[in-house]
Amino acid sequence: MNRRSFIQKTGLLFGGLVISLESYPFIRLKRNAIVRGRVTNGLKGLNNVVVSDGYAVVLTDINGNYTLTTDVKASSIWISTPAGYEFNAEESVAKHYHILGSKNEYNFELRSLGKDDSKHNFLIWADPQVKNKKDVSQMMDTAVPDVQQLIAEMDAGTLVHGIGVGDLVWDNHALFADYNAAVKQMNIPFFQALGNHDMDYRMGGDETSDRTFKETYGPTYYSFNRGKAHYIVLDDVRYLGNEREYDGYISGNQLDWLKKDLQYVAKDQLIIICLHIPVYNSVKNNSDFYALLEGYPHVHIMSGHTHYNANHVSKGIYEHNHGTVCGAWWTGPICSDGTPRGYGVYEVDGNDLKWYYKSTGRERKEQMSVYLDKLTNQVRLIANVWNWDPEWKVTYFLDDRAMGEMEQQKGFDPLAVELYLGDQLPLGRTFAEPKKMDHLFMAHFDPTVKKVKVKAVDRFGEQYITEINT
Repeated sequence: MNRRSFIQKTGLLFGGLVISLESYPFIRLKRNAIVRGRVTNGLKGLNNVVVSDGYAVVLTDINGNYTLTTDVKASSIWISTPAGYEFNAEESVAKHYHILGSKNEYNFELRSLGKDDSKHNFLIWADPQVKNKKDVSQMMDTAVPDVQQLIAEMDAGTLVHGIGVGDLVWDNHALFADYNAAVKQMNIPFFQALGNHDMDYRMGGDETSDRTFKETYGPTYYSFNRGKAHYIVLDDVRYLGNEREYDGYISGNQLDWLKKDLQYVAKDQLIIICLHIPVYNSVKNNSDFYALLEGYPHVHIMSGHTHYNANHVSKGIYEHNHGTVCGAWWTGPICSDGTPRGYGVYEVDGNDLKWYYKSTGRERKEQMSVYLDKLTNQVRLIANVWNWDPEWKVTYFLDDRAMGEMEQQKGFDPLAVELYLGDQLPLGRTFAEPKKMDHLFMAHFDPTVKKVKVKAVDRFGEQYITEINT
């Protein structure tokens, strides 16, 4: 065969292949813009279930069917699991979505809880942030058993789920598998939010920085329901295109989606919004975000990122910025503000919410650190009330005599200064430094006093007492 004949025949072959790939049945490898599916409980279709690709938001009809025109940028399709149904999960990792592929049909099957879910609990894990197997070992040996014990102590049949609010790992995405192993051992459904250390760097801009996260956990923003609580998970980390450069920002497409999602949320519902970077002081377009929440009187925001514990209340919106699972990056037992490493525990009853901070390895009733600092002719009493907010009351007693309220001050936790201050501490991760905070309380007394007691009372009337013999 001469060269010209070979080229002509090869051209016909590949030309025919291109034509055949574009013809039926190969054309079906391409997904249509319109996808359909059904949401069922057994054989029964479920009506009014929210389905979304992160852009469009639709409801299922009376037979459980939906039709949705997907956006070209959409990578998954998911349901906002309705109240009264189990959360779909694989080895406890939430699986409320399908990755969009070549199919045009995506079905969801749910199972009824068989009981009222208006009362339930949830946990917030902020910044497990494991970087290596040594960190993983600490997480498995401390945080996971603490959660297991907590759940075991809850009333039998208590509904409880968890939400990780970002920095599940520390740039080492191979450790997502170890985080998932921790979730599996805790044995409750766990949802995930994206943190800045969960992003892919060197892959382009913000639109490609979440590829590995999406492959592992699905959409980076979505919603679900339990009882009268509507949960919203958002991605408020905007990658700026250079390694480790990011800011706090909620993208326009998320705000558009959120507005559509809230159309199906009653004004009297409890709204729990979970994300990584604190909104009140670190999200550049927080005013646009807050505007969407006007008219909803029961809104709580759950954030992490800072490695300290802080509460902020503004215009009826309560933001809980959590102390971390890893403390100061697994270097010691406390965060940079002196809050012990741990997590938030929340109890939902209808649209009411109660909460407390659970320190790893400590009892629930431990909610503050108390220090005595002996000065020249007096003793300084310092109380660090980790989860304080303006509704708390902190008083003290000297030799059983009530002395009134302690003075609130901004300052450093003494143990955090001892463990983290300076460029030589902590060993291996010397960037960790003590953080000045506002949940510090102080008083002074005469050295002749024999016994000191501090009593902190939270907004729910729960009393926490620490006594020290001088």
